[in-house]
Amino acid sequence: MTPKARRLAELALEIIVPIVLVAILWVWTSQSDTFYYPPLSDVFERFADNWLFERFGSDVWPSLRRMAIGYVLAVIVAVALGTVLGSSRTLRRAVAPIVEFLRSIPPPALLPFAIVVIGVGDDMKIFIIAFVCLWPVLLNTIDGINGIDPTLRDIARVYGVSGRDRLLRMMLPAASPQIFAGMRLSLSLAVILMVISEMVASTNGIGFFVLQSQRSFAIPEMWSGILLLGILGYVLNVAFVIIERRVLAWHRGAKASALS
Repeated sequence: MTPKARRLAELALEIIVPIVLVAILWVWTSQSDTFYYPPLSDVFERFADNWLFERFGSDVWPSLRRMAIGYVLAVIVAVALGTVLGSSRTLRRAVAPIVEFLRSIPPPALLPFAIVVIGVGDDMKIFIIAFVCLWPVLLNTIDGINGIDPTLRDIARVYGVSGRDRLLRMMLPAASPQIFAGMRLSLSLAVILMVISEMVASTNGIGFFVLQSQRSFAIPEMWSGILLLGILGYVLNVAFVIIERRVLAWHRGAKASALS
């Protein structure tokens, strides 16, 4: 099988398998008389009513905005701090206990602290998202910077490459595969923390909607919110993979050249 045919077959599987699973669930739940597992047709109907029009501006957009701000802040801080720590063994060992302590704190345990200190507004939710998303990117950036071939560092030093050029043309590109790996992991954490933060002391957002639907026993609405979160996570992951492939195209080309 040629590479092109293999890619087409894989794409067909990615499309066909979810369709088959949805069809099975549709038939299986069509005669459901269980209150907690409504027919899939009812869930899709509520999904269209709630998320395509009515509640997009009131719940979906606020959730996406908080998640985006927290995620971007975490990536910026993590890459900057990770570059510094990855470049200095002494500094890295000095802050290692603090980093390990902070990243070991369970995210839900931070909610009471954030509510008391920051309040119940968007700032609290953004803080929770940013705090949790920080660590995968930070640790991967440290490993990526620290793992740069010492020969490259020596060459840059011998030829008098400036600190700015060394950072932008050598260190960050060399560490970028690991940085992107951390960013991808943090993206899934951002979706999770977006939901968790909205389930406590909130008045809007997808997590708030799901919790309120459960409390009011609006089960089809609750499942429609869960369905939206699954679709949102999938779409974000696909978009990230596309961006990653474009940005790291040089890395795949270098690996292919080394193997040939």
